[in-house]
Amino acid sequence: MATPWGAFRAGMRHVVLVDFARAAREMEPLLAAAARTQQPHVLLYAGRAALILGDITAARRLLGRALAVAGTDGVSDLTARILEFLAHAELRAGLHHQARAHAEEGLRAARRLGQRNFGAQHHALLALVFSLVDADGATEHHGEAALAVARPHGLLQVSTMAEWARARADLGHGRAEQAAIRLGPLLRPGPRRGHFGLWMLAVPCLVEATVLAGLDDDVTDMVDLYAGWAALGADAQATAQLTRLRALTARDEDCDALYQQALAEHEAAAESQFEHARTLLAYGMWLRRRRRLLEARLQLRAALVGFEHCGALLWEKRARSELRATGDSAASDDVSALGRLTAQQQRVAGLVSSGATNREVATRLSLSPRTVDHHLRNIFSQLGVRSRVELALLMNGEQTERSGGSGKA
Repeated sequence: MATPWGAFRAGMRHVVLVDFARAAREMEPLLAAAARTQQPHVLLYAGRAALILGDITAARRLLGRALAVAGTDGVSDLTARILEFLAHAELRAGLHHQARAHAEEGLRAARRLGQRNFGAQHHALLALVFSLVDADGATEHHGEAALAVARPHGLLQVSTMAEWARARADLGHGRAEQAAIRLGPLLRPGPRRGHFGLWMLAVPCLVEATVLAGLDDDVTDMVDLYAGWAALGADAQATAQLTRLRALTARDEDCDALYQQALAEHEAAAESQFEHARTLLAYGMWLRRRRRLLEARLQLRAALVGFEHCGALLWEKRARSELRATGDSAASDDVSALGRLTAQQQRVAGLVSSGATNREVATRLSLSPRTVDHHLRNIFSQLGVRSRVELALLMNGEQTERSGGSGKA
């Protein structure tokens, strides 16, 4: 077999040529060897290969083993590098708390070993983590720390990550125009275009920022570019995010169906709760601006729960703000009640509370009437309501008397 580096390099040649099928074949011996070895450098290369090919679960497993073996063997010079890719895999999986812990550990390791460039990578990863929270300006702090090293040393990947993080924080704060201005030079064709391995992941932010800011820029080319990326199968969330981008840029009469398709695709992918919640937020915002307030509240409450679950406090605040704009106070008790429902149950509850019959809900969601009835019984039980009227009152944020006391939606 070729050396781990040789197999990885052979695969990367085809990644650069955007031939992921050939890249997977070239890297297959490396991934097979990783299942039988305890050598940390082989596990590192295999974990990187899995990450690049979009198998995030395998990447986390391999890189976790690499970290454990490196710690046991005292191979300290690999530690910062392993932690970098492990944190990146956790970000891709939506495991932001774990990504933060490993990036902070990696930053400490890089500092101890004098590995300045690896330290910059970890600062950029932490900027991405904090773009969900933005506690005390941490996104800006880590972004600037990464760029201070990346710019003079030509670390394009680090620069792209840091600027993407700052733009995502801008979006979380509602500063769409600033986000679009920041991302444009990195992602559009030109000499400053960012690193191929990352700028595709940042394209959804650019499209969303441009549309929300109401800029005249045509983003059709970026959506088409992202469609090519989604077709490669290297990103489990890309299909759902592509449909979200199409909804953002579609004619008004097509948007509803596209947003619902995107949500179904998120559930099928079973990855990244953060991106799922972003689609719920975008759909809720679209519904609110068309005065479909009951439906908007349903989507925005679900987005709020999703952001809470993955610790995206900045985006949670944005969802709360949108909810208040619908006339919903978004009280914490209400969110907890809705949080007990699955995403499918929330959709059933929203349609039923708007007056749809079980048969109509079944048709709308492509379910059987028996399945809808099963969902509805569980919804009543979990929310403590006894009728469609009480459910509608709860979903509308009104107060209703129930057995054992009163509840407030």
